[in-house]
Amino acid sequence: MSRVSPKVLALLGTLTLMWGTNWPLFRIALAELPVFTFRTLVLLSGVTVLAAILLARRETFAVPRDKWPVLLLASTMNIGIWNIATSLAVLYVPSGHASVLAYTMPLWVAVLGFAVFGQKLTGRLLAAILIGAAAVAALMIPNFQSYATAPAGLFWGLLAGFCWAVGTLVVKRTSWPGMGLSLTFWQLVLMLPPIALGALIFDGLPAHLPSAKVLVATIYTGAIPMAIGTSIWFTLVKLLPAQVAAISSIAIPIVAIVSGIVILQEPLSTLQAIAIGSTAISLWLALVPGR
Repeated sequence: MSRVSPKVLALLGTLTLMWGTNWPLFRIALAELPVFTFRTLVLLSGVTVLAAILLARRETFAVPRDKWPVLLLASTMNIGIWNIATSLAVLYVPSGHASVLAYTMPLWVAVLGFAVFGQKLTGRLLAAILIGAAAVAALMIPNFQSYATAPAGLFWGLLAGFCWAVGTLVVKRTSWPGMGLSLTFWQLVLMLPPIALGALIFDGLPAHLPSAKVLVATIYTGAIPMAIGTSIWFTLVKLLPAQVAAISSIAIPIVAIVSGIVILQEPLSTLQAIAIGSTAISLWLALVPGR
């Protein structure tokens, strides 16, 4: 494996901070907003920001005609099912537990890449995946009782991780000529109507405006983690092997834990400390070439 460039490392660090620190804000917003309404507002914010950037940079919105079917598939997996499945998981288990389940994605990428596409796993990369799985397990162990009493939450959380893996492989294995930020823009646009419909069906029309704090958290979530963060993610998927890009995402729940400790004064358990150490080792194996 060749050495990862400083540009890629910078993108990885930026994405990890964006997505990891967003989980406490997600919790703050959900204190006043129903899940589907929150998701709809986040997508609206993300679409607006990406449209403004595309117009300011005079980039094309065009999509090659033959790419629409695969774009719809990628959008459904990466944005649609991800948002709906994680939303449903949060209805049955706490949002932090649901996020850990969703970040089993690197394991699904490895399994799908090997079983469907015949991708080979080096010993170093396999070790990184197994140690990353240990980190996820360490985060899940304290919540097994919740999962046992809420199997639907377990199902939806794992489905989110699985569909994210499928969407990642779809994006990785497809050529997107002339598409930069528009790749992310159209994925958000395509999934906005069904998620907005879900908000009308499950949440109904809002009875009152949320507080300024919740509005800021919601707009920020759409503008930065959703719009910019998702664009960075798809850039990394193009630059890195799918398994390496997937493994890099396991640091995000760790940042979410640290953010919860700092912002929400949540305690740090021994298993969480083990997960942090395991994640560091896994990332080192995946991103630092062997001698």
